[in-house]
Amino acid sequence: MVRHNLEYPKDVHNTVNRYKHQAVYSLTTIHTIINTTPVLHVSFQPSPTDPFPVILPMIGQMGSFSRPSASLSEPLEVYLHGYVSSRIMNLARSSPDTKGLPVCIAASKVDGLVLSLTPNSHNYNYRSAVLFGYAKLVDDVEEKLWAMELITNSVVPDRWRHSRVPPNAGEMASTQILRVHIDSGSAKVREGVPTDVKSDLADSQSLKTVWTGVLPLYEQFGEPVPGPYNEVKEVPEHVTTYRERFNGESMQYAETAARKSAPVE
Repeated sequence: MVRHNLEYPKDVHNTVNRYKHQAVYSLTTIHTIINTTPVLHVSFQPSPTDPFPVILPMIGQMGSFSRPSASLSEPLEVYLHGYVSSRIMNLARSSPDTKGLPVCIAASKVDGLVLSLTPNSHNYNYRSAVLFGYAKLVDDVEEKLWAMELITNSVVPDRWRHSRVPPNAGEMASTQILRVHIDSGSAKVREGVPTDVKSDLADSQSLKTVWTGVLPLYEQFGEPVPGPYNEVKEVPEHVTTYRERFNGESMQYAETAARKSAPVE
């Protein structure tokens, strides 16, 4: 059992310099942002001679194969799903670094539009996280299947066992999983009402003519739409239950964040 709120140690890569009061190094916060973001953006250097870094949208999830019951408050690794011969997989396969291919993983969620008196004071309520680590291919079949199930269940909880499994030989051969060992990470979180400088707050004309406030912003799932060859009459409970829970939690978080006190520097 974890008894302390573990944090990533600050280093040259993960230390937040701008708006330090919004910085978060808690494993729980960072891992939660990563695991609740549908698309992760993974960046890496394609070659020493290429001046442009590559950024790929990928599906991934944090977990621990050696400690499957580990919580988000504990050290975890990121598992990324991709095609066996994609560039990032080939680079990880041939990486000269024994640690693996150096990568950065970013996730962002916008929870509200913060409308202030002046354009310069406008903001977002948001959650963002960045992880720095080293990616290696998962060659062990048991770990690969575990990671595929982990990632599938991150799309809709319990979806793996409600689909046609196990994957066939062709699916296993074409799918590659990357395991990213995390070196460091950090997050930035902004919640709260608008803020403006004292001079603008003293401007009675602006206060009377400019609407200020927060527009909560949250993702929502619509009504399930059956596919063209679907023969199951009722939408499965694991889908409807997740839809209801996700929609409720997303709305509640954004609306609660919109009413919190302004962040203090």
